[in-house]
Amino acid sequence: MSQDRISAHFHSSMEGMSRATQSSELLATLHTIARSIAEALKAGKKLLLIGNGGSAADAQHIAAEIVGRYKLERPAWAAIALTTDTSALTAISNDYSYEEVFARQVQGLGQPGDVLLGLTTSGKSPNILAAMKAARANGLVTVGFTGAKGESMRTFCDHVLIAPTEDTPVIQQIHLMSAHGICDQIEHMLTTEATKI
Repeated sequence: MSQDRISAHFHSSMEGMSRATQSSELLATLHTIARSIAEALKAGKKLLLIGNGGSAADAQHIAAEIVGRYKLERPAWAAIALTTDTSALTAISNDYSYEEVFARQVQGLGQPGDVLLGLTTSGKSPNILAAMKAARANGLVTVGFTGAKGESMRTFCDHVLIAPTEDTPVIQQIHLMSAHGICDQIEHMLTTEATKI
Protein backbone atom coordinates (compact mmCIF):
# COMPACT_ATOMS: atom_id res chain seq x y z
CA MET A 1 0.00 0.00 0.00
CA SER A 2 1.38 3.42 -0.95
CA GLN A 3 2.21 5.91 1.76
CA ASP A 4 -0.45 8.52 2.47
CA ARG A 5 1.63 11.62 1.76
CA ILE A 6 -1.14 14.02 2.72
CA SER A 7 -1.50 12.44 6.14
CA ALA A 8 2.29 12.41 6.52
CA HIS A 9 2.38 16.14 5.77
CA PHE A 10 -0.36 16.79 8.32
CA HIS A 11 1.61 14.90 10.96
CA SER A 12 4.84 16.73 10.09
CA SER A 13 3.01 20.06 10.29
CA MET A 14 1.44 19.21 13.64
CA GLU A 15 4.81 18.14 15.06
CA GLY A 16 6.41 21.41 13.94
CA MET A 17 3.53 23.49 15.29
CA SER A 18 3.68 21.59 18.58
CA ARG A 19 7.42 22.26 18.96
CA ALA A 20 6.80 25.95 18.23
CA THR A 21 3.93 26.15 20.73
CA GLN A 22 6.04 24.54 23.47
CA SER A 23 9.08 26.80 22.94
CA SER A 24 9.12 29.52 25.59
CA GLU A 25 12.01 31.19 23.74
CA LEU A 26 10.05 31.34 20.48
CA LEU A 27 6.96 32.73 22.21
CA ALA A 28 9.03 35.35 24.05
CA THR A 29 10.59 36.37 20.73
CA LEU A 30 7.15 36.75 19.17
CA HIS A 31 6.04 39.04 22.01
CA THR A 32 9.18 41.14 21.53
CA ILE A 33 8.60 41.38 17.78
CA ALA A 34 4.94 42.32 18.28
CA ARG A 35 5.93 45.03 20.75
CA SER A 36 8.57 46.44 18.36
CA ILE A 37 6.13 46.61 15.46
CA ALA A 38 3.35 48.06 17.64
CA GLU A 39 5.68 50.79 18.93
CA ALA A 40 6.67 51.68 15.37
CA LEU A 41 3.07 51.81 14.13
CA LYS A 42 1.99 53.85 17.17
CA ALA A 43 4.75 56.36 16.34
CA GLY A 44 3.48 56.71 12.77
CA LYS A 45 6.19 54.51 11.29
CA LYS A 46 5.66 51.63 8.86
CA LEU A 47 6.30 47.94 8.49
CA LEU A 48 8.16 46.83 5.35
CA LEU A 49 8.07 43.14 4.41
CA ILE A 50 10.18 41.04 2.05
CA GLY A 51 10.49 37.42 0.97
CA ASN A 52 10.97 35.16 -2.06
CA GLY A 53 8.47 32.68 -3.49
CA GLY A 54 6.06 31.44 -0.83
CA SER A 55 7.63 33.87 1.62
CA ALA A 56 6.80 36.72 -0.78
CA ALA A 57 3.17 35.64 -0.62
CA ASP A 58 3.39 35.57 3.18
CA ALA A 59 4.87 39.10 3.16
CA GLN A 60 1.89 40.32 1.16
CA HIS A 61 -0.53 38.46 3.41
CA ILE A 62 0.93 40.04 6.56
CA ALA A 63 0.95 43.52 5.02
CA ALA A 64 -2.73 43.14 4.17
CA GLU A 65 -3.57 42.17 7.77
CA ILE A 66 -1.84 45.33 9.05
CA VAL A 67 -3.26 47.80 6.51
CA GLY A 68 -6.74 46.29 6.46
CA ARG A 69 -7.48 44.51 9.67
CA TYR A 70 -6.83 41.21 11.36
CA LYS A 71 -9.91 40.78 13.57
CA LEU A 72 -10.70 44.16 15.15
CA GLU A 73 -12.17 47.31 13.66
CA ARG A 74 -9.47 49.94 14.06
CA PRO A 75 -7.54 52.58 12.05
CA ALA A 76 -5.43 51.43 9.12
CA TRP A 77 -1.70 51.11 9.81
CA ALA A 78 1.17 51.43 7.35
CA ALA A 79 2.62 48.21 5.93
CA ILE A 80 4.15 47.61 2.49
CA ALA A 81 5.22 44.31 0.95
CA LEU A 82 8.23 45.17 -1.23
CA THR A 83 7.45 42.09 -3.33
CA THR A 84 4.56 43.58 -5.30
CA ASP A 85 5.85 46.42 -7.51
CA THR A 86 6.77 44.62 -10.73
CA SER A 87 8.35 47.70 -12.30
CA ALA A 88 10.65 48.20 -9.30
CA LEU A 89 11.42 44.48 -9.04
CA THR A 90 12.31 44.11 -12.70
CA ALA A 91 14.15 47.42 -13.07
CA ILE A 92 16.33 46.90 -10.00
CA SER A 93 17.04 43.28 -10.93
CA ASN A 94 17.92 44.29 -14.49
CA ASP A 95 19.92 47.45 -13.74
CA TYR A 96 21.70 46.18 -10.62
CA SER A 97 21.14 42.55 -9.64
CA TYR A 98 18.48 40.41 -8.01
CA GLU A 99 20.52 40.58 -4.82
CA GLU A 100 19.71 44.32 -4.65
CA VAL A 101 15.99 43.97 -5.41
CA PHE A 102 14.89 44.65 -1.82
CA ALA A 103 17.88 46.62 -0.52
CA ARG A 104 17.32 49.34 -3.10
CA GLN A 105 13.66 49.65 -2.10
CA VAL A 106 14.59 49.78 1.58
CA GLN A 107 17.03 52.59 0.82
CA GLY A 108 14.33 54.53 -1.02
CA LEU A 109 11.34 53.85 1.21
CA GLY A 110 12.71 53.02 4.64
CA GLN A 111 12.95 55.67 7.34
CA PRO A 112 14.58 55.52 10.79
CA GLY A 113 12.20 53.81 13.19
CA ASP A 114 10.45 51.74 10.53
CA VAL A 115 10.53 47.95 10.85
CA LEU A 116 11.78 45.60 8.13
CA LEU A 117 10.52 42.03 8.38
CA GLY A 118 12.35 39.57 6.13
CA LEU A 119 11.15 36.00 5.62
CA THR A 120 13.65 33.39 4.42
CA THR A 121 13.26 29.72 5.28
CA SER A 122 16.99 29.10 4.79
CA GLY A 123 18.17 32.29 6.47
CA LYS A 124 20.68 32.66 3.64
CA SER A 125 18.84 34.41 0.80
CA PRO A 126 21.32 37.02 -0.49
CA ASN A 127 18.64 39.58 -1.36
CA ILE A 128 17.08 39.33 2.10
CA LEU A 129 20.44 39.71 3.86
CA ALA A 130 21.39 42.65 1.62
CA ALA A 131 18.11 44.34 2.55
CA MET A 132 18.78 43.74 6.26
CA LYS A 133 22.17 45.41 5.93
CA ALA A 134 20.60 48.38 4.12
CA ALA A 135 17.90 48.61 6.79
CA ARG A 136 20.42 48.68 9.63
CA ALA A 137 22.45 51.35 7.83
CA ASN A 138 19.28 53.46 7.58
CA GLY A 139 18.13 53.08 11.19
CA LEU A 140 15.33 50.55 10.73
CA VAL A 141 14.49 47.82 13.23
CA THR A 142 15.28 44.48 11.58
CA VAL A 143 13.23 41.31 12.11
CA GLY A 144 13.97 37.95 10.53
CA PHE A 145 11.73 34.91 10.16
CA THR A 146 13.68 31.76 9.28
CA GLY A 147 14.02 28.02 9.93
CA ALA A 148 16.25 25.75 11.99
CA LYS A 149 19.24 26.28 9.67
CA GLY A 150 18.95 30.07 9.74
CA GLU A 151 20.85 30.87 12.96
CA SER A 152 23.25 33.06 10.97
CA MET A 153 20.43 35.58 10.48
CA ARG A 154 21.05 36.76 14.03
CA THR A 155 24.06 38.67 12.65
CA PHE A 156 21.78 40.82 10.52
CA CYS A 157 18.66 41.18 12.66
CA ASP A 158 17.59 42.81 15.91
CA HIS A 159 15.01 40.03 16.43
CA VAL A 160 14.90 36.56 14.87
CA LEU A 161 12.10 34.00 14.87
CA ILE A 162 13.51 30.53 14.18
CA ALA A 163 10.88 27.94 13.29
CA PRO A 164 11.98 24.67 14.94
CA THR A 165 12.08 22.54 11.77
CA GLU A 166 14.09 22.13 8.57
CA ASP A 167 11.03 21.26 6.45
CA THR A 168 10.42 24.31 4.22
CA PRO A 169 6.60 24.04 3.98
CA VAL A 170 6.32 23.58 7.74
CA ILE A 171 8.64 26.55 8.33
CA GLN A 172 6.33 28.65 6.18
CA GLN A 173 3.28 27.44 8.09
CA ILE A 174 4.91 28.35 11.41
CA HIS A 175 5.85 31.76 9.99
CA LEU A 176 2.26 32.49 9.01
CA MET A 177 0.88 31.18 12.30
CA SER A 178 3.40 33.39 14.11
CA ALA A 179 2.51 36.40 11.98
CA HIS A 180 -1.18 35.94 12.77
CA GLY A 181 -0.35 35.80 16.47
CA ILE A 182 1.69 38.99 16.13
CA CYS A 183 -1.15 40.74 14.28
CA ASP A 184 -3.59 39.73 17.01
CA GLN A 185 -1.25 40.98 19.72
CA ILE A 186 -0.62 44.29 17.92
CA GLU A 187 -4.33 44.96 17.43
CA HIS A 188 -5.09 44.33 21.08
CA MET A 189 -2.11 46.37 22.28
CA LEU A 190 -2.90 49.42 20.15
CA THR A 191 -6.69 49.36 20.40
CA THR A 192 -6.54 48.88 24.18
CA GLU A 193 -4.16 51.85 24.46
CA ALA A 194 -6.42 53.98 22.25
CA THR A 195 -9.42 53.14 24.44
CA LYS A 196 -7.56 54.32 27.54
CA ILE A 197 -6.78 57.73 26.08
